[in-house]
Amino acid sequence: MSHDLVVPQMGVVEQVLVVEWLVDDGSEVATGDPVVVVDTDKAETELEAPASGRLTVLVEASDEDEVAVGTVLATIAHQ
Repeated sequence: MSHDLVVPQMGVVEQVLVVEWLVDDGSEVATGDPVVVVDTDKAETELEAPASGRLTVLVEASDEDEVAVGTVLATIAHQ
């Protein structure tokens, strides 16, 4: 079973930039671990792992490419 890490709704924001992954692709994470930093027009926010398991990054960090709210950034698979 796997869980998706998605860009959550944050106020009226419709798009965010993926600034930095705090853990490497393929790493083990625990529920609540900060795993990625996203940037809105107003602030940077750390998104936490929704479950424990192995992280597979689907969207790379970029200074130019915005992603929409609801986009799956990564999956976390139980071992």
